[in-house]
Amino acid sequence: MQSPITLPVLALLATCWACSPPPAEETAQPPNFVIVFADDQGYGDLGVFGATGFKTPRIDQMAREGMRFTDFYAQTVCGPSRTALLTGSYPIRVAEYGNEKNSFPYVHEKEILLPKVLQQAGYATGMIGKVDITQRRRGFKPELNPVRRGFDYWFGVVGANDSGEVHWVYRNEERIQESAGVDDLTRRYTDEALEFIRRHKDGPFFLYIAHTMAHVVLGVTEPFRGRSERGLYGDVIEELDASTGEILDLLTELGLDQNTIVVYTSDNGPWSNHSHPRYTAAIAEHAGSAGPLRGAKGTTWEGGIRVPTVMWGPGFIPTGTETGEVATTMDLLPTFIGMAGAQLPADRTLDGRDIGPLMRGEPGAASPHEAFYYYRETHLDAVRSGPWKLVFPRPGRDESDWLLSKGGAFLGELLEPVTELSLYNLTTDIGEQDNVAAENPEVVERLTALADKARDELGDHDRIGTGVRFFEDGPKWPRRQAWMKP
Repeated sequence: MQSPITLPVLALLATCWACSPPPAEETAQPPNFVIVFADDQGYGDLGVFGATGFKTPRIDQMAREGMRFTDFYAQTVCGPSRTALLTGSYPIRVAEYGNEKNSFPYVHEKEILLPKVLQQAGYATGMIGKVDITQRRRGFKPELNPVRRGFDYWFGVVGANDSGEVHWVYRNEERIQESAGVDDLTRRYTDEALEFIRRHKDGPFFLYIAHTMAHVVLGVTEPFRGRSERGLYGDVIEELDASTGEILDLLTELGLDQNTIVVYTSDNGPWSNHSHPRYTAAIAEHAGSAGPLRGAKGTTWEGGIRVPTVMWGPGFIPTGTETGEVATTMDLLPTFIGMAGAQLPADRTLDGRDIGPLMRGEPGAASPHEAFYYYRETHLDAVRSGPWKLVFPRPGRDESDWLLSKGGAFLGELLEPVTELSLYNLTTDIGEQDNVAAENPEVVERLTALADKARDELGDHDRIGTGVRFFEDGPKWPRRQAWMKP
């Protein structure tokens, strides 16, 4: 079902690093899919995105052998980002239990997730890692276990590792540990992922690896401790890189490389904001970098929501290519379902679009999105169309705000108000420093109209959109957390 707010018109040109077309022959079996979803890894935290102080040779290799996406978007924080990826929808559209809308989403069991569609199409489906779409441990009902939502196998945890350990480690529906340390977590996830691939090498399979790292509190195994010049954060990223390399090596060893697509991306920007006085050396050791982008995790500046992304698939994705077209984690659902020969759910509107032409490097392939909407929980903060980003005025937030007071994770620009309507050309001003609204009134008018469509269909902090899903009787959005209020 086509949403009226997402018609394809963007026209940023894709560029190549020595383009070569993928093989012309089609494989008889639909492709395997692997998503490696890092946590809190910033835009500047891969070698091919300008990282310094540590090395990511295996993911850089993925880029040389595949495609780098420079304008790829997730969501501002962990739970909404996973919601968007798995449902193919903006989190504000997605139904939650009690018809509520929460910062930690409580995704309703009647929402259809990507693995369920692929499972019904004959795929073996596996998840390794962090769920975080169930209000964490507070709302983890048995029916929300990943193995009841489309995954054949799950090894991982319910929520984050803020306390320096993870709680409730599961294998399928059995809770095998009440808590566990984080130093060996990436290693455990890697071993589980490799074993899943070996078990399902005859395919097709879908594997979703939702890493706990590099979310604070950080942990790393001894072989990587102290290895980078960047400190603990650099060590953690180097282990994530090596883990990804092991997956690529096994796919090649098993002869699956020509029929597998691997996506490496992050759930949001880094846990970092250097501009705030509470930013200390201790925080810095656990925080990443947004590179040239403004802002960090929790914000709708580019640094909070634009993520480093590389896609690799020798049988599908042309070597050494790059695209500046706008794409999102929501697009993976319709893209993979299309490649699998399955059908999208016909009874609901999705916001993701098929980016297969972009991934294949087809001549003239453009973003399928007329606009991308920057939602911070229930707030529509900005809209992007083509190179233009329009940012709406908003009040700042108080340091007593729950998110801001939680150990200094969200600082600086979350506190600062936006006092005027601001327009940025992201092609020439990637750091969002030069407000050119006054010089471009026609662009402001066009993007304002697009935002109004989003407010009508998806909603805003002061209204519920006509296209928002509810699966229960009773009041809609009867309770929202205090930190969602303007």
